[in-house]
Amino acid sequence: MAEQKKQGICYLVGAGPGDPGLMTLRGKECIELADVVVYDYLSNPDFLQWARPDAELIYAGKKSKNHAIPQGGINQLLVEKAKQGKIVTRLKGGDPLVFGRGGEEAGELVEAGIKFEFVPGISSTIAGPAYAGIPVTHRDHCSQLTIFTGHEDPTKEESSIDYQQIANAPGTKVMLMGVERLPIITQSLIDSGADPDTPMALVRWATTGQQKTITGTIKTIADIAKKTNFKAPAVAVIGGVVGCRETLNWFEDRPLRGKRVVVTRTRKQSSKLSRQLRELGADVLEMPTIRIMRSDDDDYREFAKMVIEAHTYEWLIFTSPNAVEYFFDAFYKAREDAREIGGCRIAAVGPGTKAKLAEYHMGVDMMPDIHVAEELAAKFESDVSVENTTMLWVRAKDARDVLSSRLIEAGAILDEGIAYQTVPETEDPTGSRKRFENEGADIITFTSASTVECFLDLGLEMPAGIKIASIGPITSQAILDEELELAIEAKSHDIPGLVEAVLELAKE
Repeated sequence: MAEQKKQGICYLVGAGPGDPGLMTLRGKECIELADVVVYDYLSNPDFLQWARPDAELIYAGKKSKNHAIPQGGINQLLVEKAKQGKIVTRLKGGDPLVFGRGGEEAGELVEAGIKFEFVPGISSTIAGPAYAGIPVTHRDHCSQLTIFTGHEDPTKEESSIDYQQIANAPGTKVMLMGVERLPIITQSLIDSGADPDTPMALVRWATTGQQKTITGTIKTIADIAKKTNFKAPAVAVIGGVVGCRETLNWFEDRPLRGKRVVVTRTRKQSSKLSRQLRELGADVLEMPTIRIMRSDDDDYREFAKMVIEAHTYEWLIFTSPNAVEYFFDAFYKAREDAREIGGCRIAAVGPGTKAKLAEYHMGVDMMPDIHVAEELAAKFESDVSVENTTMLWVRAKDARDVLSSRLIEAGAILDEGIAYQTVPETEDPTGSRKRFENEGADIITFTSASTVECFLDLGLEMPAGIKIASIGPITSQAILDEELELAIEAKSHDIPGLVEAVLELAKE
């Protein structure tokens, strides 16, 4: 019997307005499931970190007069990939059905006999004004909302927008995709009876660290936009609710507003640091410079044997969260009961490693006050009788040998399990490197010596005036060894400490 061909499906996913926190849980699931992710200009490329490593990523960005793939080509691409039996996730900024052409793409899929699913997203028509402190409806101002587009099919001979109806409609009006035609649109509204003095706001790159808002009236906003060089993408709000911004502007007064901060951790690890920086208002460029991989086969086989025999050691030593993760991944492939780890005691180099151990419900018996290998070795030397003590140190392939040399010198019986290795990140799926080259940044963060080395391997030039923040002394030394100027070192050698250091730099 012939094998039945796998049937493909296409998820038409609303990627929201830009803030990663506004992506729906279902949208995230669809990215994680996908064999192919087709994403556009307005969908935050940071979402691609959720894609499988083997997923095909296709940029189909469309902005004014510059289409990476024409709409007809996108339709054909979705059909072709799904016909190959693949799970296709189409990421569209905002909501796919609010001027997102999701209906057209779905129609093509239906015609081709392809299953599809709409996954609604938070539209910038409501999120953009909300992040500018403007509620689109308000009991004191209005109870009606009109949404229209300022961009039409260029092949049309006449405009299908009824400016007369829009001008005379009560309540708030929200317009998408009209910045380049703003003088024509505002004049058309005035000519159709709209009050020229009606308040109007434009919100650019809403919900992100690049957000910028200008306000005026229907009569003045086009001139204000021209004078401030205000560009798309932006959402426009027209109506009395614009006045609420004076008291409800909650997003644009954060301490890192206007600061572009580069995060150089791995794709997987960057999210926590990036999230905290975004919450403080930063425009975050996630630029992974390293990739964490399982150690080579020979090293890993030896490591796995040590993990299986973990109960025979008196101490387990972890000097990174990655070491913890790789250890327990190997442990639970061989063991089913956590109690089989035995009565060994556990040492962690710092709070990040301790927190990762806590995820596996493991406590820590030793952690130095200063979170570096030298201090961990010193604590063993001062607090424990190390001689003839059996220890397993779970480490990276190229970890510094300061810990092992000092423990062995003190008489410890030390095994070193090489669990993982650090390699340069060669891909740039989010386009952050390109943005860094074109737009620069204010602050760059480094979380390990390897992130420094791998960043420099990319051959990117440090922009003039950029400030470098380090997570701790080993990273700082790597920065200085490369003859770079260090602006600040975190007082606490962990992510919260690094965030505090960035805040200090932003005050200067």
